[in-house]
Amino acid sequence: MPSLITQVKSKLFIHSSRKSLHALDGAYASLLHGRSLDFEDLRKYEYGDQVRDIDWRATARLGTPLVKRHRALRMHTVLFVVDTGRSMGALARDEKPKKDLAILAAGVLGVLALRHGDDFSFVYGDADRVRRRAPGRSEGALEHALRTVDRAIDESRAPSDRDALLSYVARTISRRMIVVVVTDEAPVTDETERMLRRLRVQHDVLWLTVRDAEPVLDHRTTTARRDVDSLWEVPDFVQGDADIVRELTTRTEADAARIAELLTRMEISHGVLADQDDAVAQLLQLLNRRSNARL
Repeated sequence: MPSLITQVKSKLFIHSSRKSLHALDGAYASLLHGRSLDFEDLRKYEYGDQVRDIDWRATARLGTPLVKRHRALRMHTVLFVVDTGRSMGALARDEKPKKDLAILAAGVLGVLALRHGDDFSFVYGDADRVRRRAPGRSEGALEHALRTVDRAIDESRAPSDRDALLSYVARTISRRMIVVVVTDEAPVTDETERMLRRLRVQHDVLWLTVRDAEPVLDHRTTTARRDVDSLWEVPDFVQGDADIVRELTTRTEADAARIAELLTRMEISHGVLADQDDAVAQLLQLLNRRSNARL
C-alpha cells in the first residue's frame, strides 16, 4: 500500500500557493501551557501526557504520578476525532470515497501540526466501539494513525455514531486540546449540540464536514446508487428528475445552513469539504480565517 503521508504531501504542495509550510506557523493561537525551560508547577498525570514530563521524585513523595508543567512556547496537542462508521465508506460529493477525503483532511492538518512542533492523537469509532490512539509526534506515527483510520472504515460493520465520539472526548479528556472533528452531513441532534457546548468550554474545536454524494443526479445514469446503511437502492427512474433534484438540493442546503448557524453561534471554526482537488485550499483558507478571527 502506498504511503498515505506521501499522498497527503503531494496534494499539499500542488494546491498550496505558499512557498513554505512554515508560513502557517502561528495559524492557531497559543494555548496556556507547553514545553520550554521555564518550570511553572506540578499537576496530576493525565492520559496523553508525555512520560518524559513526569517528576519522579515528587511522584515518589506523594504516591501519585505528577508531571511538570512549563510556560508555553508553541506546543499543543491536536486531537483528531474521526467518524469511522459505515457512512464514511460511501461516496463524497466528488464521487470518490469519503474516507479518502477524511484521511486527506486529517493528514494535511497532521503534517502542519508536526511542522508546528505539536503532538497529535486520534479518537475514532462507530456505534459499536470508540477507540483512542496514544499521542505521537512523527511522520511515522501519523502514517500509522491514518492507516488505522483507513482500515477501521473498511472493516466497520456498524453505523456511524458521532454523538458517541463527542461524548467519549467530553468524558475522558480534560486536558485542553485543539479538537478537530471530521464527520459527514448527518443531522445535528440535541445530544450533538449538548456535547459541543461541553467541548467548547474545555477545548478549541474545529469542525470539518465531508459532503455526501448526491443520491439523485441531474442526469440519467446506469450505475446503481445504494445507501450504505439500509442498502436501499435508489430507483433508476428518479435519476435526472429535475423536481426531485431541486427538492433534495433545497433540503440539503437547509440542513447545512442549520449546522453552520449552530457552529457559528458557538464560535466553533468550521469548514465543508466536497472535493479532494479543493480540500487543501479550503483547509488553508480556514486556518487563515482562524488567524484573523475566531471563526
